[in-house]
Amino acid sequence: MKPVMLVAGTRPEIIKLAPVVKWLRSFGVDHVFVWSGQHYDYQLSRVFFKEFDLDEADVNLEVGSGSHAQQTAQIITGVERLIGEYEPSVVVAEGDTNTVLAAALSAVKCLVPFAHVEAGLRSWNMRMPEEVNRRVADVVASLHFAPTELAALNLLFEGIPSRSIHVTGNTIIDALQESMSRVNKVSGEVLSKFGLKRDDFILVTLHRAENTDYPERLKSILEALDDLSQYYPVVFPMHPRTRNAVAKSSLSKFLSQVMLTESLGYFEFLALLSNCRVVLTDSGGVQEEAFTLKTPTVTLRYNTERPETTLYGINVLAGVEKDRIVKLALIQAERIKEVRGLSFKNPLGDCQAGKRIARLLMEAVDRGLAIEEPDLRETPVVEYRFFNERSEFKDSSLLFDLLAVFDEDGKPTLPREYKSRFLARIKTRFEL
Repeated sequence: MKPVMLVAGTRPEIIKLAPVVKWLRSFGVDHVFVWSGQHYDYQLSRVFFKEFDLDEADVNLEVGSGSHAQQTAQIITGVERLIGEYEPSVVVAEGDTNTVLAAALSAVKCLVPFAHVEAGLRSWNMRMPEEVNRRVADVVASLHFAPTELAALNLLFEGIPSRSIHVTGNTIIDALQESMSRVNKVSGEVLSKFGLKRDDFILVTLHRAENTDYPERLKSILEALDDLSQYYPVVFPMHPRTRNAVAKSSLSKFLSQVMLTESLGYFEFLALLSNCRVVLTDSGGVQEEAFTLKTPTVTLRYNTERPETTLYGINVLAGVEKDRIVKLALIQAERIKEVRGLSFKNPLGDCQAGKRIARLLMEAVDRGLAIEEPDLRETPVVEYRFFNERSEFKDSSLLFDLLAVFDEDGKPTLPREYKSRFLARIKTRFEL
């Protein structure tokens, strides 16, 4: 069997692909792991390989920093070369980074199927480079592993064939669950290291370009942190992008009362996240982790591609205005006991996503997954139509792909189970 090629380049991608790699190993599926080097800092990359018991990447493209165009072009060129060398059966990438965009384009241009883990997330904000990346990746993908039903509905509304969509849950829930025993063991040590008490400090993460690349936005957020430090200790593991932006804009004066740390390992970070009173973040992954850990969250954005995290008010959207950030952070801080006491079925996953994705990949490869040329000589016009069981079909060949089924509320659903029953009735009626 030709190998499965997994491509990653950032810390979150390691975390979220680790459960897939684990199950590919378990199923005996040959695979090759390609590291783009988009995150080149050791603390943001190799340490996570160790924490998740992953072997070093088979190949490191060592792309490093650069403009979006530079990064994407270098990764495209590198992955294209590796596709020629390894001849993979499928290329897999997770998320919405430049690495994902490049892997998707390289694969489809080389006529190798692309599988997108975490497909269908939408912030609806085309100013976000991540939104552009994830949309392009979904358009060219042959397999879409949607983490939630809402993500799958986004894909259906965009005309993605339902046969390629699989609701798997989010692999971050797998990784989080597997990590918590180790996190609980080190929590006391981590809190002591920073001089913190459980449920009595604010944690902050900030890295997205729309916040760090605009000095006025960044200033407003840092002013809010300065105000909040009068109420609770504020701990801020600063991303290199943010550190550079703060230095460039001369905004460090707003951080004089904030506890700054270097980037943390995953277990250390989870120890802080699971014990803080509230987390302020612009990270999608942190929103998911905080929701699962029942940590009150304030998202420093005007939109989120993880709307499920706003259920029960665990996550609220603040934007970047200082006063609103402070107000919502203090409100969320007062809700700590309420949020910790919530009981619900996690809509983000059940800790089986990695297993499902690995099995689906294995089955798709066994079936001969390929990018195929359609034969439309007899049906050159592609149409979208609504059918029901009373529809009259004049074309006895009945060649169509059922994209979605709509329930009584007008909500589209994946039609796999319905399709076989529907076609059976139509065939019986028209003796096809």
